[in-house]
Amino acid sequence: SPKQSYFNGILNSIISIGRADAFIIAMSNVIQCLTIDRLHIIGDIFDRGPGPHFIFDTLAQYKMYDIQWGNHDILWMGAAAGNLASIANVIRVSARYDNLDVLEDGYGINLLPLARFAMEVYENSPCKPYQPKVMQNSGVTERDVLLMAQMHKAISVIQFKIEGQMIKRHPEYKMEGRALLEKIDYEKGTIEIDGEHYPLKDADFPTVDPRDPYKLTPGEDQLIRTLQASFLNSDKLQKHIRLLFSKGSMYLIVNSNLMYHASIPMTDEGEFKTVIVDGKPYSGRGLLDKLDRLTREAYFGGNGAKSQQMALDYMWYLWCGPESPFFDKAKMATLERYLIEDKKTHHEEKGAYYKHLDDTKMCCMILSAFGLDPEKSHIISGHVPVKTCKGESPIKAGGKLLMIDGGFSKAYHSETGIAGYTLIYNSHGLQLVQHEPFESAVKAVEEGQDIISTKVIVEATTDRITVRDTTIGKELQVQIDDLKNLLAAYRSGQIKERK
Repeated sequence: SPKQSYFNGILNSIISIGRADAFIIAMSNVIQCLTIDRLHIIGDIFDRGPGPHFIFDTLAQYKMYDIQWGNHDILWMGAAAGNLASIANVIRVSARYDNLDVLEDGYGINLLPLARFAMEVYENSPCKPYQPKVMQNSGVTERDVLLMAQMHKAISVIQFKIEGQMIKRHPEYKMEGRALLEKIDYEKGTIEIDGEHYPLKDADFPTVDPRDPYKLTPGEDQLIRTLQASFLNSDKLQKHIRLLFSKGSMYLIVNSNLMYHASIPMTDEGEFKTVIVDGKPYSGRGLLDKLDRLTREAYFGGNGAKSQQMALDYMWYLWCGPESPFFDKAKMATLERYLIEDKKTHHEEKGAYYKHLDDTKMCCMILSAFGLDPEKSHIISGHVPVKTCKGESPIKAGGKLLMIDGGFSKAYHSETGIAGYTLIYNSHGLQLVQHEPFESAVKAVEEGQDIISTKVIVEATTDRITVRDTTIGKELQVQIDDLKNLLAAYRSGQIKERK
């Protein structure tokens, strides 16, 4: 037909001038924008995958999206604000997962001072416990692994020292048991944990003074200050972190769905736990609201230097503190995992919230506290990878809670057995989509493996959901009512016409 010839002519022209790929990408973006009204990201953009900077660059081009901060996001937010303990943790985690390129190439963080320091101080030191987790076919050489291990050890020791200083400075954190460098017998090469003594896999600490184990050497102090300056002066990092603040929050309520990344501190009885923050008690929704404000103060300031420093220190606590809703475990066993063979010391006891995940009563209590109808609402969270390969379900408490962390990052594929979840909310209800791992572009094209997914109907509505029923619909209805009242006031003469 003439119309088909017209379309073929356009397509042939696009192909002949070499713009076919660009045309396909542009059309795909149009379809995506028309299909997806709003994108909700339930946290943890940073740390495991090799391209968080690419993700943020892509998100910066979008308009309708939001982010509920994850524990790894909070860690980077603290580092971007200048918290030394957070900076040390960011670099350590990047070294552990062979992601230093994110810092160097992605954000322009100069790691040459760390490499120089590590090669000088740990040249003859055993660094095997600090070897990075390198993916297969990554192209990393044995020499690269050695250097990364040395850098990994250097920043880990600095982290242990700075965290010890933080714990001593803030007894209200009640983390004295995590100040571990003082529990090491440097002559015997052992450490005391909960009254038991364990041999260390690496007891060589050339920069640690047993009489004052948390004091940084002049070289370590200069190094961490240099790294701090790099974080503070990275324009791209600061741009992305500001995006996290402008588009992100501790939690979000949309369309009767309560979204947050990890947990809300609870008691063993399933009630909200009272947490002391800056000398005052908070719990439940009030706690999350307080921490949202505190996080912004740490980065932007506004209430004085002393208040901002308190908030900045608390950013580190949010990453690994026992009563942090981002962490919610008894301890973060970093040193034990690195240096102690006995795996019972590696255990990180989860908070009471995780013991009640299937408790409908707890979920209904949480939903009510956030002003939602427990009969019609859901909690949507992530944080804990759902081990689908072991038969675990992301649907908890009879559908009241949906834990949709299926491990998008390749580092988690073997643990979860899949490559992540996407939860879709549309006029028909809720659908959970389970994704298969992406292997290669060739298989994606030839076998369609990138689009293989499994849909599970979580909740289907009897009557189709309309725009009027959504959060945006309610806002539009308020505007409509206001406009009608304005029109009525004009017609009755209460508002005069402007000439």
